Amino acid sequence: MKTKFYKYQGAGNDFVLVDNRPDSYRDYFDHQNPDRIAKICDRRFGVGADGMMFLQSHEGFDFEMVYYNADGRPSSMCGNGGRCIVAFAKMLGVIDTETNFLAVDGPHYAKIAESGDWVSLQMINVDHITRDGEAYVLNTGSPHYVALTTGLANKDVYHDGHAIRNNPTYKAQGINVNFVEPDADGYFVRTFERGVENETYACGTGVTAVALAMAQHNQQTGHIVTPINVLGGNLSICFNYDGARFTDIYLEGPAVKVFEGVLEV
Repeated sequence: MKTKFYKYQGAGNDFVLVDNRPDSYRDYFDHQNPDRIAKICDRRFGVGADGMMFLQSHEGFDFEMVYYNADGRPSSMCGNGGRCIVAFAKMLGVIDTETNFLAVDGPHYAKIAESGDWVSLQMINVDHITRDGEAYVLNTGSPHYVALTTGLANKDVYHDGHAIRNNPTYKAQGINVNFVEPDADGYFVRTFERGVENETYACGTGVTAVALAMAQHNQQTGHIVTPINVLGGNLSICFNYDGARFTDIYLEGPAVKVFEGVLEV
């Protein structure tokens, strides 16, 4: 079976996308066949990606986002993936410049520039942040561990992130590990992602978690805009914080089509 696919990236976080509105691929890509998706995401033997997404029809929404990690398994929310699938939906003509779509963590609103390569995605509200020692732990659609550090440019993120993700507290369910260091414009962030089991060039839910954790850390309140620098480029997170609850959270950044092709499945 031949499958048309599209490759997108958001600040270096890259994805294989398939238009599955006809529901043609359910027997080929599902929770029971993770090896097939993992092979497609493999950077040496497949297309290469941090994850794979299917744009599907869903009553009451413009579309549904179904996301799998690079290991082929179903994932929690992916922020950069959400922005990329919005750009994909615009390219397909499914939406114009605004959309309401369904993801694994619920409904999302997004708006996209007329050019189709800059997406602002509303994330879920966050009601609380807990602590693990000096680190912050919270869920922004996916679970995240946020640790302030120094010398981040030279840090062994794979080694340190892998150790935290696989410690007794987090090993069973996994957690995404974000290391953050203040820089001139805001923060520099590097992330070890569960499911990819490696460092990625960007993590949308991760930089969102960092922005919220740093607002609490610095005791900021009100309307906050946080620039984030990642290995793959620049992202921005804006939100409201009243000292107890984070609302109106938007993850903003580029979402760019890289190429398209045909898979022989």
